[in-house]
Amino acid sequence: MDEKTRVELEAAAFRRLRDHLRERTDVQNIDLMNLAGFCRNCLSNWYQEAAADNGVEIDKSSARELIYGMPYEEWKARHQSEATQEQKEKFKKSHPGH
Repeated sequence: MDEKTRVELEAAAFRRLRDHLRERTDVQNIDLMNLAGFCRNCLSNWYQEAAADNGVEIDKSSARELIYGMPYEEWKARHQSEATQEQKEKFKKSHPGH
C-alpha cells in the first residue's frame, strides 16, 4: 500500500471513530478513560498536537469542537452527567496522579 492511501485510510478510520463518539453521547468520558485509557478530550489534545507538529495552530477549544461536533461547554451541558463514586474510584485506581 502506498503512503497516500495509508494516510487516507487512517484519516477515514479516525473520522469514523470521532463520529461514533459524537453519536454515543451516553458513553461518558470517565467511562472511556476507565475502560480504554483515553477519552474525547484526549483525542482533541492529540489532534491539537498533530496540528502543531505540522505548523498549524489550533487552540484547545477549537480542537475540542472538532471532536465533539459542538462547543465543549454545550456538549457538557447536554450530555455529561456527574460521575458516580464508583466511576471516580475506578479512575483513581487506573490513573493515579491524574
